[in-house]
Amino acid sequence: MAKETVFTMKMEKDLRDEFMAEAKAADRPASQVVRELMREFIQRQREAREYESYIHHKVQLARDSVKRGQGLTHEEVEAVFTARRKAMGGEHD
Repeated sequence: MAKETVFTMKMEKDLRDEFMAEAKAADRPASQVVRELMREFIQRQREAREYESYIHHKVQLARDSVKRGQGLTHEEVEAVFTARRKAMGGEHD
């Protein structure tokens, strides 16, 4: 991919010096490391947004289910899972 843009940023001298030393120790150009970090950051941000959207969708489905009267009370949920734990031998009275 052609590199056509220059990115300038301000940072603490110590941070720059340590970063440059670590890039050199890894035998990699600092610009390559920065590009990799930027790509990883972009990926994490996208995944976080996708997960947030997924959770929002699941919560909305649950809210809609409750509005339709299809939800369970806390006590009903506890009873279901208590029965499941007992069936698996994980809980005793």
